[in-house]
Amino acid sequence: MPGWFASTIDRKTFFRASTVMLAGGLVQVIAPRFAHGASIANNRFALLSDTHIAADPKDQYRGFLPTTNLKAAIQDVRDYPCDMAFINGDAARLEGKSADYQHLKTLLRPLVEHCPISIGLGNHDNRDNFRKTFEPTYDDSVKSSGRHVMLVESDHARWLVLDSLMYVDKAAGLLGKSQRTWLKNFLASSGSKPILILVHHTLGDNDGDLLDAGELLRMAKASPQVKAIFYGHSHQYHVKKDGELNLINLPAVGYNFADAEPVGWMECTLSNNGLKLKLHAIAGNQSKNGEESTIAWS
Repeated sequence: MPGWFASTIDRKTFFRASTVMLAGGLVQVIAPRFAHGASIANNRFALLSDTHIAADPKDQYRGFLPTTNLKAAIQDVRDYPCDMAFINGDAARLEGKSADYQHLKTLLRPLVEHCPISIGLGNHDNRDNFRKTFEPTYDDSVKSSGRHVMLVESDHARWLVLDSLMYVDKAAGLLGKSQRTWLKNFLASSGSKPILILVHHTLGDNDGDLLDAGELLRMAKASPQVKAIFYGHSHQYHVKKDGELNLINLPAVGYNFADAEPVGWMECTLSNNGLKLKLHAIAGNQSKNGEESTIAWS
């Protein structure tokens, strides 16, 4: 369930939200109202993934302290500055325990006073526990145990956060038929404004990937307004193309799985004709720190 975490005081300043029904769930539609003033358009975004925060701030894996890494990333993002931030799944360490999310919420407070944050779920998250901590900003009278997606309207593109969580603490992900049907209909009627998709799971055909990645890629390639898919899960970093579709594997904030990979986040600046990405490596292999990629709309 993607959800918003934003300053209660400034929430109406930052965005307005409405919901429409998805079979078995909801679509949250966000039109940000940014507070930086006329000198900065709503075109600067921070992209984080795989924070893996545990209740214990001293929790570590492969010699990395996810809590320490997230604090460093938050300071970077605050210095950017950005108009909003995305966390693209695996917000919690392993099983999405309530105490994990309470700690994450505490860690995010310095950032949420700076910009709103979209939090999506990965395979190490738990919908119920997440929902208790990060309450959805849409009307709580609408109850659903199904999937959720989020549509974020910005000046130059639409950000579409999909829900690929299938089982907690099991690797594979799935969009499912209802979400795919909604997506197909949405893309068919969405017009020509560029669309950028975020989904947690990798897009291969291995057992731990997004199991319906083929269907997602077919829909994206058939829709010229879909310019890029951002994903995490692999704790790797790369920017590549599949035909005209751009595929961006976001590095993990918490830790890497291989010494050759960076640990960090990416900044994304949108314009009328494309976007620019920049890697911020805060740990791991930092040889590509500052590497930039430019993607032009074709």
